[in-house]
Amino acid sequence: MGRIVAPYGLKGWVRIEPYSPDPGSFSAYPAWWVGRNGDWRELKVAESVLQHGTSLVARLEGCSERNAALALKGSEVAVERAALPRNANNEFYWADLVGLKVVNVKDEELGVVAGLFENGAHPVMRVVEGEVERLLPFVEQVVQQVELAQGRIRVEWELDW
Repeated sequence: MGRIVAPYGLKGWVRIEPYSPDPGSFSAYPAWWVGRNGDWRELKVAESVLQHGTSLVARLEGCSERNAALALKGSEVAVERAALPRNANNEFYWADLVGLKVVNVKDEELGVVAGLFENGAHPVMRVVEGEVERLLPFVEQVVQQVELAQGRIRVEWELDW
């Protein structure tokens, strides 16, 4: 859902860069999973999530001074999958797309989705095949169909692009 980018103030608050286009959704979850490199722990939100410019600020349980907040810098913030709302038709959580095969309309395989990120204009899908990495815009003109059950994404993209 986001990443802790810095401490905020002296009393253990942290500044969070949200990945979601709806940063207000953070306040719907009373506890978050915070961690990095596979080391995760559940932390309760001790004081309300507040919007501060494009970021959010909050204080997590057990984090009452600046050094504790500094130790969380760089950690990812997540919630349990079961707590997330159901997707609408043709909406996908990025985590569901990672690992899917990407094929073009000619059935040529481009690789596997290694990740997605926002570039400011639109989401970008990072597709990897061996040493080759392709960055495909995750927009309607490129992504023709997401077939979760078949484990693939069909795109309008050529091998030599």
